[in-house]
Amino acid sequence: MLPTWSLPVSIGVFTGSALILLFVGIRFARVVDTLADRTGMGEAVAGAVLLGATTSLPGLITTVIGAVGGNASFAVSNALGGITAQTMFLALADLTYRRANLEHAAASVPNLIQALVLIALGALAFVGMIVPQLAVFGIHVVSPLLLLTYIGGLVLTRRSHEVPMWWPRRTRETRVDVPSREKSDVSLTSLWVQFAWMAGVVAGTGFFVGQAGLSLVEGTGVRGSVVGGLVTSVITSLPELVTVVASVRIGALTLAVGDIVGGNTFDVLFLFVADLAYQTGPIYAAVDVGTQFLVALMLLMTAVLTVGLVARQRTGIGFEGITLLALYAAGVAVLLNI
Repeated sequence: MLPTWSLPVSIGVFTGSALILLFVGIRFARVVDTLADRTGMGEAVAGAVLLGATTSLPGLITTVIGAVGGNASFAVSNALGGITAQTMFLALADLTYRRANLEHAAASVPNLIQALVLIALGALAFVGMIVPQLAVFGIHVVSPLLLLTYIGGLVLTRRSHEVPMWWPRRTRETRVDVPSREKSDVSLTSLWVQFAWMAGVVAGTGFFVGQAGLSLVEGTGVRGSVVGGLVTSVITSLPELVTVVASVRIGALTLAVGDIVGGNTFDVLFLFVADLAYQTGPIYAAVDVGTQFLVALMLLMTAVLTVGLVARQRTGIGFEGITLLALYAAGVAVLLNI
């Protein structure tokens, strides 16, 4: 761990990291969209595994930095705050797609499964917080269950893409995930190399954002759950904002929703890693009430999004988009005043 940074240095690191993440995020969407077509994995799976998981790397590293530094509330709130912010980003992306409601147009069984898996993961995290004594060798039993549930969810998501048991009804506004037939001069190897270097740059910012976040907590006395839930989580989530808007603009709607929902399920795994890195027992036992509130907010926002994916309002931002924006704004106000 580095020494605590001054407030100006921390702000400078936040600003520089945000600019880097915004720049790299712009290119991510097109590369992953092409990989989804060239490899045959489909936009929903590519969004969840490649785009969602990779753009989550800064948040993962920031959470680990917080756990190693001994600030449980900062570490866990960074993960949960990222999920709530990214879900809200989907509503913002919906505003940029004027042809139809985004959840309607991007109707996809894999994305729906990922949303339901996310609710299950959030419920497990909440169990860890209310029953912290269920630990073995300092690791809560919930942590490995998070990993197993995530892996099981990926298997179901992949299977539902390859052999779906039911389909959402197609309408004129539905954008079906069909691989592009346009030939590209870029080789598959070159695409993977581009993906790898962008992933490395994105991941590298996480260390500096995490250290700056801990410095902000120690230097200002602001609660770790506030800094993690509202500052570092939003900064490390900027790649998701850029890639989801970029995906919508190029018409990769299933990829856009898969990026957010799939990335959110991956973000819950931050708690598994944080529990391993936290040195003084299960990390769930050391979080504050603000962190517990973020779990409830995450579950509520994910449930609203899931209902939107099923109800499929045809036009406008939809009831789910308006509700997500309102819930996030209300959540910020509550977190600041707990």
